Amino acid sequence: MDVYEAVASRRAVRAFSDEPVSRAVLDRVLAAARRAPSSGNLQPWHVYVVTGEPLAELKRRATARALAGDPGDEREYPMYPAELASPYPERFAAAAAQRYEALGIARADLDRPVKIAALNSQAFGAPVVLFCYLDRTMGPGQWADAGMYLQTVMLLLRAEGLHSCPQVMWTTYRRTVSQTVGADDGLVLLCGVAVGFEKEGAPPVRTGRADLTETVRFVGAWDR
Repeated sequence: MDVYEAVASRRAVRAFSDEPVSRAVLDRVLAAARRAPSSGNLQPWHVYVVTGEPLAELKRRATARALAGDPGDEREYPMYPAELASPYPERFAAAAAQRYEALGIARADLDRPVKIAALNSQAFGAPVVLFCYLDRTMGPGQWADAGMYLQTVMLLLRAEGLHSCPQVMWTTYRRTVSQTVGADDGLVLLCGVAVGFEKEGAPPVRTGRADLTETVRFVGAWDR
């Protein structure tokens, strides 16, 4: 699989099979992902790879919190700005509508938040979840570095025939996650990434993307 194909086929999968993921494959992916860029070569990410009974227990505990209507732990960083100006709310709403439809949850369903939280806390059935942390001393530049690292990981997973789903949702239950992986208080959880093989027969969902002219400007004279 070439890079373009990996980029084109990467999407947030929300229905995984229970087929196990090889440790050798994960070792290969994570070893290669070390080449992701980082300012000053700080490599600020701390990754915990969870599977088997520890993951099953984490899912049980997080799902119990979700089904109980637990609002979760206080956020350590905002997922979105307090106010979003156009075109961002429109893009958000369009993508959310597609996700809800694929998950079989009507937007008018009053129990929608709890149902979505419960599905997320099961990592959509994924047999592996990677949890990415950063030192609390790190700033916006290192958070950007971690994003580039995680994208590298997800593209390499595609090269191995695997899928993924980045989940900021896990920060809602960050204390439960930290107890499972043993992360100390000096680390802040950026997100989890569910990893596995896509469940057979699951409806593929690819959210739309803005036209290139909406997000890119070419400056200067260019030869075509």
